[in-house]
Amino acid sequence: MATAVAQKGPMNDILRRHEPDIYALLRIVTGFLFLWHGTEKIFGFPEAPPAGAPAFILWVAGPIELVCGFLVMIGLLTRPAAFLASGLMAFAYWLAHGTRALLPILNQGELAVLYCFVFLFIAARGPGRWSVDGGGT
Repeated sequence: MATAVAQKGPMNDILRRHEPDIYALLRIVTGFLFLWHGTEKIFGFPEAPPAGAPAFILWVAGPIELVCGFLVMIGLLTRPAAFLASGLMAFAYWLAHGTRALLPILNQGELAVLYCFVFLFIAARGPGRWSVDGGGT
């Protein structure tokens, strides 16, 4: 069994020391960016919903994006909200992108894939610092 090689150096020390804060920033920014997809679908703000989007996408995905994005951002019910958002993005990928081509680079599905796996990581890791749930580190 291979053992991990210890990474040494000032940059690794700084990153290791600030890992909980960096993770909290990832959670907060991801939730903040995601909730705007919901406001776009529900309220047409900051711009109109995607042209030709079916009503069920606007009225099912929109509220999930808005609510889950907000919950993840503030760190409340983080695990279930992130897990639901991850599933939504997996569904969105196969519904909207995967039918056009398999690879995300070919079907413009990179954002859905990234959101899917970042939310899955957040669901596994939990709220962390700077959260309403107060998950600590």
